[in-house]
Amino acid sequence: MEQDYIKLIFGLKLKQIRTDRNLSLFGLSKLSGLSKSYLNEIEKGKKYPKTDKIVILSEKLDVPYDQMVSLKLDKNLAPIGDLLQSKILKEIPLELFGIKESNLIDIVANAPAKVNAFISTIIEIAQHYNFSRESFFLASVRSYQEAHNNYFDELEQSVIKFSKAYQVDLSKPVSSKDLEEILLEEYGYRINETELGKYEALENLRSVFVRKTKTLLLADGIDEPQRMFIYAKEIAYNFLGIKDRLYTFPWIKFDGFDQVLNNFYASYFAGALIIPRDAVTPKLERLFKKETFDQTFFTNLLESFNASPESFYQRLTNILPKEFNIQNLFFLRFTHKAGSEKFHLKKELHLSHHQSPRANESNEHYCRRWVSLRVLNDINQSNKTHEFDIQISNYEGDGARYLVLSSATKDPFKDNQYRSISIGLLINRQLERKINFLSDSTIKKEEVGVTCERCTIKNCEQRQRPRIVLDKEAKNRKMETIVAELNKKFKSK
Repeated sequence: MEQDYIKLIFGLKLKQIRTDRNLSLFGLSKLSGLSKSYLNEIEKGKKYPKTDKIVILSEKLDVPYDQMVSLKLDKNLAPIGDLLQSKILKEIPLELFGIKESNLIDIVANAPAKVNAFISTIIEIAQHYNFSRESFFLASVRSYQEAHNNYFDELEQSVIKFSKAYQVDLSKPVSSKDLEEILLEEYGYRINETELGKYEALENLRSVFVRKTKTLLLADGIDEPQRMFIYAKEIAYNFLGIKDRLYTFPWIKFDGFDQVLNNFYASYFAGALIIPRDAVTPKLERLFKKETFDQTFFTNLLESFNASPESFYQRLTNILPKEFNIQNLFFLRFTHKAGSEKFHLKKELHLSHHQSPRANESNEHYCRRWVSLRVLNDINQSNKTHEFDIQISNYEGDGARYLVLSSATKDPFKDNQYRSISIGLLINRQLERKINFLSDSTIKKEEVGVTCERCTIKNCEQRQRPRIVLDKEAKNRKMETIVAELNKKFKSK
């Protein structure tokens, strides 16, 4: 264990034993002969006493020496001990969020009972919702993205440096051949496109990197955008000098938070390389100046890069906040299996504040009025490779309106599986100044909810389940009102 944590655990134990004996720091000082300031430093986890001092405290407090130095805390403080003895605080680079580990330790030391209650609550919630270590790390990365409006200038500049160093013309679409040549010639890669197909259990993997021989194994049948993204990420790992990395795409195992964070860095670099900011920004400006939404213009822009719709929409979450100061937005990725009633929200990002909708772990039914779900139904019934739609969604519950653009495609690796990618922009005065076509009457406007169980829309033909959550809340409010009236009625009797 880290020495700081050992100090803190000893300090917590000493403080707990002292308070159980109804002793003040002054009283313990008189009893033990140790100075009050020294004892205070011990209890705050700043000092660890030498053996002779521990012997004195053990004798005066009538606690066995072995119990004093044990790292095991009593039941009331056990969660804090578990947290400190785990590697979680070391795995997450607290400095990313402007937090010093010493400050965190001070918080624990100064209010152990309250921190214990808080930690216990978080653990209980996590267990209730099956919140895994992976989910925790992904949530941490999302928070990091949100804190920076999902724009990282160092990575943008790294892409420009790479393009100059390797003479990659970012004003033209980059091909996978361009990137493959760099991987082979500059970084000594070997590329194998036959081996993965021999293993049925690996059917969901697009790539595996074998570090020892620098062999990149690719799945059968990957298309140009997928190949581009895989190659661009591999270049990112090498050009950025990232050693602690993930070796499969999508990942199946990670050893720590740094690997998850580095995967994000590499993915960001790949997106910026495949979809350069300077190639997108002027075209978005032209689109936004139009009085009516030009769907052909937008889809041509989307398809002008060797990128999937997901990569393009993800890239918009970098460019819109930086270049257009559009910071209130969300990004969603849904998956859906043909013939199923289930729509799964697999990926999300919310900038500036927590917009609706958000991932729901209570098995509730997402609103079928969303354009994100409509395009999934559309592509399920058509033979198209790409379905696109646009909608203005009015969330009656919180009074917010969003301009939502959504694309659906077939999952190339899974039969009868589809996915939709959406970006929603909060409609406010700022957005109205930025985008002229918001008043376009041809854009469908829809009253939407979050889930059917919480929806206030009456006579909804798309409703899948009754509004049981809202009805329960209304029933509770009615009961509270009646009880308040009864208290008032009998108060003076």
